[in-house]
Amino acid sequence: MFGNMGKLMKLAGEMKTKLPEMKAKLAASEYQADAGGGMVKAKVNGKMQVVDINISPELLNDEGLSVDMLEDLIRAAISAAQAQAAKAAEEAMMELTGGMELPGMTDMF
Repeated sequence: MFGNMGKLMKLAGEMKTKLPEMKAKLAASEYQADAGGGMVKAKVNGKMQVVDINISPELLNDEGLSVDMLEDLIRAAISAAQAQAAKAAEEAMMELTGGMELPGMTDMF
């Protein structure tokens, strides 16, 4: 029992020093995804904030494109980019904790 406590204490000490560095690294990272065969691209940062949206001029020339379709493509691209950012944060936390799942820790990013 005390072996696990020692491991947790050691992990807490490591997290105290490594967490700010990891948060900064993730925040500076950018993740890009697309929708509509690359016609709409979205880029988000590690804080899941939208950094850039790119809509192909070819898509805007499509007479069959509706506002609803364009909105769906934009939403899909942003969601996919945010999913990449969330996965990167989850992987970083697993690396930081040595694979231990600690409740509430993924919210730290």
